[in-house]
Amino acid sequence: MRPTVLLFDIDGTLVTTPGCGRRALERAFTLRYGQTGVLTGIRFDGMTDRGIVRGGLATIGEVAEGPAAETAIDAILADYVPFLEEEIAQVQLTLHRGARDVVDAVSGRAGVAVGLGTGNIRPGARAKLAPLGVFDRFAFGGFGCDHEDRHVILRLGAERGAATLGVPHAACRVVVIGDTPRDVAGARAIGAECVAVAGARFTRDELVAAGAACAVESLGDPEVLAALLRDARV
Repeated sequence: MRPTVLLFDIDGTLVTTPGCGRRALERAFTLRYGQTGVLTGIRFDGMTDRGIVRGGLATIGEVAEGPAAETAIDAILADYVPFLEEEIAQVQLTLHRGARDVVDAVSGRAGVAVGLGTGNIRPGARAKLAPLGVFDRFAFGGFGCDHEDRHVILRLGAERGAATLGVPHAACRVVVIGDTPRDVAGARAIGAECVAVAGARFTRDELVAAGAACAVESLGDPEVLAALLRDARV
């Protein structure tokens, strides 16, 4: 039986923070550049924080590549975190149906490492999950502050999960739990499976067509746990 690394996406998979991230990033752009509506034309689905900010810089005609751009992205994301915390404090967040139960069910099992695989920078991930009491349930992860490309983030998360199990990454079955075709593509790029959760943005058929090994309506669906723990050392 193979040791298993589970990497959970956040936005749209575990929780929805209704517009909080977009508003917080817009406030960060306004603070730095005095412009509003910078991100209006940018879709956030499956994007990483750094990719979103880079797109915003390009929209307003700022340098979007090279060392100067990286410094600008770092500055905007530093401003973004306190704005995000303020925005989240004004809404009532709840985990998606089945999310808490499935995280509880897979946690603490021998041979199973439970982490995050998200485009959020780590402080942003904490801001979204800590108020719901689940951030500390994920002992490791790949984050948007590690890299801008999702497949690199997922690879790093998988390597960290393997390290917690004390085995090589190559010895592990890796499962990404996400909700967009970008999550599916990122999983496939590192040789992982993807259990995809359909929602308002993408249907089960669309996620299966993208290459998901399993697509469900919610993490509360009865087949989810079996899909996550298949071949796990439990």
